[in-house]
Amino acid sequence: MKLKQVKPKRLLKALLKIGFTIKRQKGSHVFIERIVRGKVFTTSISLHDKPLPQGTLHAILTQTGMDEAELTKYL
Repeated sequence: MKLKQVKPKRLLKALLKIGFTIKRQKGSHVFIERIVRGKVFTTSISLHDKPLPQGTLHAILTQTGMDEAELTKYL
């Protein structure tokens, strides 16, 4: 399944709904974290106005331990 284009702010909102918390921010980069069954998932999102490239979106999904179907429920 190919995800549609997603803007970074919308992705951040969805990840916060899922249970991620903002740990810190440096410039336009927001660093988020979620702990699931003792395992820590962290990633960063650059808050620009352009939609995220597909490769970047897939990398964020891998870092968060999620799949596309789970994310689309919250977008």
